[in-house]
Parts: sequence; structure tokens; C-alpha cells
Amino acid sequence: MSGPSASGPVAIRRGRDVLLVAGPDAGVYLQGQLSQDVEALADGGSAYTFLLQPAGKVAAWLRITRVSDEQFVLDVDVGWGALVADRLRRFLLRTACRIEQLEWDLVTVIDAGDVAAPTGGFKAAVEWPGLGAIDLLGPSVESPAGVASADTGLWEFRRIAAGIPAMGAEIDEKTIPAATGVVDRSVSFTKGCYTGQELVARIDSRSAGPPTRLVRVEGSGAPVPEAGAVIRVEDAECGRLTSVAPTDAGFVALAYLRRGTDVPVEAAVVWPDGSTTARLLPD
Repeated sequence: MSGPSASGPVAIRRGRDVLLVAGPDAGVYLQGQLSQDVEALADGGSAYTFLLQPAGKVAAWLRITRVSDEQFVLDVDVGWGALVADRLRRFLLRTACRIEQLEWDLVTVIDAGDVAAPTGGFKAAVEWPGLGAIDLLGPSVESPAGVASADTGLWEFRRIAAGIPAMGAEIDEKTIPAATGVVDRSVSFTKGCYTGQELVARIDSRSAGPPTRLVRVEGSGAPVPEAGAVIRVEDAECGRLTSVAPTDAGFVALAYLRRGTDVPVEAAVVWPDGSTTARLLPD
């Protein structure tokens, strides 16, 4: 299903909050705070990770990049950097590391091919179903020469179609990690203990899974529903849309679906000003 038109490589400048965690104890401290195996990252390596509340619900979903043994860069959806910094500082007692916000840029290059890292920054692969891109992060990032530019509407379409959750839309302080569909990318089950680990491990051990799970949705024709629209299967309410993007043929969306509803399946989507049909897709 095609979205906003763009052919060939395309660069999208989009907001991102970036933090530096640096100092002799930075790696050890982050290993005990993040769900990802920080110590296993090579210099220049990046990985998605959860920063959890002590009870195990999500404080933030972000990316960590290891610059060196004593320097790590965290980047998170725009508007959530201060929360990440505050949460990390909460347990920063007698620890030789500092946390500071960086005024960095982010340019995402879709279908990028070989793109050089920006001066003073780094590049990170973005590999999701149907989406291959490179994120360029640094103190001053220019779009690669000869690459067309697009607005953030194209990114919103591509991230929804690929099943990438966003803070504030699919993830907030009430979300449990297992519901998001990104545990396999974001959690190490072989590392040592970290804050909030118990809930992650407990749900992973249950065959029933979480009470809700994030799924992809596709619809054709008009009208295009709004975020918050109710999903019904066989007249039973079973979920709600969280993000929606129009396409040339209809729309793509993400939705939280209650446990017990099998996918793929056809569903009704209902909101105050209209209704339509859609197909709920597997992860």
C-alpha cells in the first residue's frame, strides 16, 4: 500500500531528543538501568532499549549508541528527553557519570545505500519490515548531496506501516513492554539484573502473553479514521487505533488489540464522525 509519493533515496529531517551519558561508571550504570545489554555493544554500535519504571512499566523506549567505554548517546522521540534524564538521575548516587542533553540534529535517509556518518556524530541502521533507512545524528547534520527531501508526513507513514511505535502515541507510562511488539529488539534475557526486569521476565514466561498487543492495520478507500477509533470484530469491541496515516489507497494504522482476537482478520473501525472497515495484520 503506497503512501506519500517519494521515489529513490529521500531524506527527512525530524525531531529527536539526544542525551550524553559519560564518565568512568557510565557503562556499568546504564547496564543496570536499561533492558538492553549495554556491555555487549561494540564502539559505534546501536540498539533499541527500554528504560523502565521500578515496577516494570515503560518510562521510555529509546536507542542507545556506544561511543566509547565511557561515552554513550541516548536518543528518544522529541519531548521525552527530559523525562529520560530525570529518570536516570533518580538512581545516580555515588556514580561517576554525568547526564546532559545535546542539541543534535537527526536526518533519516530512506533507501539510503552507503551514507557517511556526520562529523562529530554517528549513523545507525533503521531496519524494520518494509523499511530500510539510515539515521544520521550529530551536532550539525546535512542531508546527503543529491538526495531529495521530504517532510515528516512521509516518515509517519513509513513508521506506522513498518510497525514502529512512538512515545506518546503507542507508548506511555502505563504501557508494559510486552504489549509493544518490540521486546525482541529491545530486551536482553541473558544480561544481569536491571531496574524493572521482573515484570518483563514474568510476562515472557507466560504462554498467554500480555493483555493487549500492538498490531498493524490497513484499510482501503474513504473515509480515513482518526486515532482513538474503536475496532470491532463480530460486533465485539476489541481494540483502538493509536496512530493513523493516509495512503493513496486508504490508510495504515497501529492499534492495541485485546488478547483473544486472532489476526489476520477483517474488522470494523468506528469513531464519532464515521466508520470504515480494515484488516488487522500480524506483527
